Amino acid sequence: MRQPRLQRVLRRLPRGPLETGYNGDPEREDTNMDEAWITTRGGDKGTTSLGSGERVPKDHPRVEAYGTLDECQAHLGMARATCCDEKISKELLDLEAALGPVMGYLALYPGLPEPDPASLDGIVARAREVVGTTFRFVRPGDSVPGAALHQARTVARRAERAAVKLYREGTLGEQAYAYVNRLSDAIYALALWTDKVDRECRNS
Repeated sequence: MRQPRLQRVLRRLPRGPLETGYNGDPEREDTNMDEAWITTRGGDKGTTSLGSGERVPKDHPRVEAYGTLDECQAHLGMARATCCDEKISKELLDLEAALGPVMGYLALYPGLPEPDPASLDGIVARAREVVGTTFRFVRPGDSVPGAALHQARTVARRAERAAVKLYREGTLGEQAYAYVNRLSDAIYALALWTDKVDRECRNS
């Protein structure tokens, strides 16, 4: 029986399997997992399943919100793949892992906690210890991983614009929206940290 794509992704996270209580897509009851490994055909008519089992259009604001975070996570992965600093790589890995349950929460999978923006505040604080508090506008491209982080930052800003629609209509809580809102700040701080480390390595 086919599982929705996001549920399959969540099950591969290091946090372990998530019991969602959802037993498959009612429109694809006859599809086995071997058939549905990648191509499920469930979205061929322009709809997709939320974690609750409800089918919605693929351009639904909720799908846009968690889909944009999926894109952001991919850019974080590119930054990590090109980063040579162990501390920053660990920050990136942890943030990537954290975004999985956040996407699941936005997609209405049951049993997931509301995202807590305090973890993002911690990233900003740790980066500030390295780069200082002087604010300056930057031009992306000082380093490969830093440029990838600026891509992730701009995608996170797009996720904010999608999530605010849910927040405004009362279907996304204040704390969860605050997480999405602060995500770009944390990624920006990581980009500054990454570029600083890269400059120091090139100048040493």
